[in-house]
Amino acid sequence: MQEAAFYRRLEDLQVECRLCAHHCRIAAGKRGRCGVRENHAGVLETLVYGRLIARHVDPIEKKPLFHFRPGTRSYSIATMGCNFRCRFCQNADISQPPHHRQQILGDLVTPEQVVEDAAAEQCATIAYTYTEPTVFMEYAIAVARLARRRGIANIFVSNGYTSAEGFAGIRPCLDAANIDLKAFRDSFYQEQCGAHLQPVLDTLERMKAAGVWLEVTTLIIPGLNDDPDELRELARFIASLGADTPWHVSRFHPTHELTDRPPTPVATLRRAREIGLEAGLHYVYTGNIPGDNGEHTFCPQCGEVLIERFGFTIKWRHLTGGHCRRCGAAIAGVGLQ
Repeated sequence: MQEAAFYRRLEDLQVECRLCAHHCRIAAGKRGRCGVRENHAGVLETLVYGRLIARHVDPIEKKPLFHFRPGTRSYSIATMGCNFRCRFCQNADISQPPHHRQQILGDLVTPEQVVEDAAAEQCATIAYTYTEPTVFMEYAIAVARLARRRGIANIFVSNGYTSAEGFAGIRPCLDAANIDLKAFRDSFYQEQCGAHLQPVLDTLERMKAAGVWLEVTTLIIPGLNDDPDELRELARFIASLGADTPWHVSRFHPTHELTDRPPTPVATLRRAREIGLEAGLHYVYTGNIPGDNGEHTFCPQCGEVLIERFGFTIKWRHLTGGHCRRCGAAIAGVGLQ
């Protein structure tokens, strides 16, 4: 255990955690909503510093990031815990045990080891992913600072519930992020995730204003967030961040506590993609349906296929120095060749 950052002490040995938008008030001997920050006699401690439950080398397209150093490898790490309790969580086996059983597992790995391993694997980036990286922010900052010195970029794959204080802590070392915008109704966030919508929108605006390369993902769940009017509102919000902000609309498969819904029809995803393009977004992608035309990057000016993908694999590119070979239009992103 290690003393946490981003908190303040209150009366009667209580503390207020300031790391995420929940701003948990935690009594002595209790944990916050994330399940991995505990009040020990008025001192808030992080229970997951350096305790990795997962570390893998992934294609960066798996994050998904399609416009940040495409075709490169990303060293991906996670600890247990999450500040959401999504009924459709795809990684519930590692995100939820601190809630259900107060169980925290993982191997102790120093920040130096993470960076050395990432460099040895020739990874261009380190991704803080799989569970919610906000809950292991102190460790993420330590790793990210070392990575920056080695020329390795840092990526957050997050639910976007980080507080302004938490974001300020990671901002100097954060290069890119993929944020889940799970719906555009506060009722969805309350009922399905145990959270609220507005803090996520605030984070998206904060990241965009800070110059972090930003992509957005929405898992489309039949009957819950697939209403075309809601998707239009969501797409317009993303467009307000900038027309070059990529939006990934992904297919839902029944999992965890949400098993009474069918997989998302492919037609629904394709319609969501059309809605995004109609809202003025230049890059909208369909996810979890390998081989779909919506996986490719198209030139927003002439319609040429610029990057052809199958799943997480790039098959070929039609770019020259980040520009369309046909019409010369500049294509938004970082490290596009």
